[in-house]
Amino acid sequence: MSALNYLLQLFLLLIFFGCQSTENKNTVPTARKVVPKISLTNSVSKEIPKLSDYSFFKGKLSDLIPSEDVYMYELNNSLFSDYSFKKRFIYLPKGKKMTYREKGVLSFDPGSIIIKNFYYPSDFRNPDAGKEIIETRLLIKENNYNWKTLSYVWNEEQTDAYLNIVGGEKEVSWTDHKGKKQSLNYIIPNQTQCKSCHMLNKKITPIGPIAGQLNRKNIYDDMIHDQLEYFSEKKILLGLPKKDARPKFAKWDEESSGSLEDRAKAYLHINCAHCHNDLGPAKNSGLNLTYYETNQRKRGIYKPPIAAGKGSGNLKFSIVPNEPEKSIMIYRYNNLDPGIMMPEIGRKSIHKEGVALLEEYIKSL
Repeated sequence: MSALNYLLQLFLLLIFFGCQSTENKNTVPTARKVVPKISLTNSVSKEIPKLSDYSFFKGKLSDLIPSEDVYMYELNNSLFSDYSFKKRFIYLPKGKKMTYREKGVLSFDPGSIIIKNFYYPSDFRNPDAGKEIIETRLLIKENNYNWKTLSYVWNEEQTDAYLNIVGGEKEVSWTDHKGKKQSLNYIIPNQTQCKSCHMLNKKITPIGPIAGQLNRKNIYDDMIHDQLEYFSEKKILLGLPKKDARPKFAKWDEESSGSLEDRAKAYLHINCAHCHNDLGPAKNSGLNLTYYETNQRKRGIYKPPIAAGKGSGNLKFSIVPNEPEKSIMIYRYNNLDPGIMMPEIGRKSIHKEGVALLEEYIKSL
């Protein structure tokens, strides 16, 4: 880290912790108060807060073995982040719960923390052989209404991760499924960018852990369990309806999981709908790419852009049935120009498999 970057980090951390000390004392304890080994209100002249201080994981930190009250989970579909892998966990303090709400939305008690680790296996053909963890992002439920975003960047030794609020880049390399060497500069978002992706109706909101995404099998205690039922049996998920009443998303990359349309909708939901929904940051676009939206125009079919310009590529509609090459959606997904590409942040490469799925879907319309 250069001296300038170090001073910038130090300055922003001073502001960050200064703001924390003025928070309302009547609010529910935040993540800094559940940290067992360090008080984040201490002067930043002391050690910068690190991931290990939360005690989310036991043993060697990079093994990501969850401690008590930390629960691993998986999703049916994952946001494309330059081919990175993710390991996800939820920390629920003693007595805290998740609650099943209308349309499969889950609410979380204050004190809950959603943990997402981004990593690259050395060889995608053998993911368990070795990996490099790049960052760990936290969503912290501060009280009944507010979530906070924090990001921790791992050191070269893979022994710990340190609080980072200004973002950055990290060169990563791996061997892909075809045995070909790949590399890129992975983008670590700053705190503002983290917030922007999670904004719903002007409030920070989790994206992935909803019932339709969590409705799948997973391995717990060396046995295969229905993930939602496992959480219910552990009494950390309340209000779970009967099996036939639970939503379930198709898996975009698994043909047997649903129709081509359902898989395309699942892909668009996880990659686009956090912005393109009726309450999201891109609501003015008129696009709603959530999984259950049925209005075809809102889904982009023969829908002209609200503001024509560079991002449209001089094309007329978001989706032109049977003509992906004339569809703005494909043009933007297949682009790396910052003024054109969609999503706008979070990637520096084109997701060829995702684009191929969307092209196939558009050809079928």
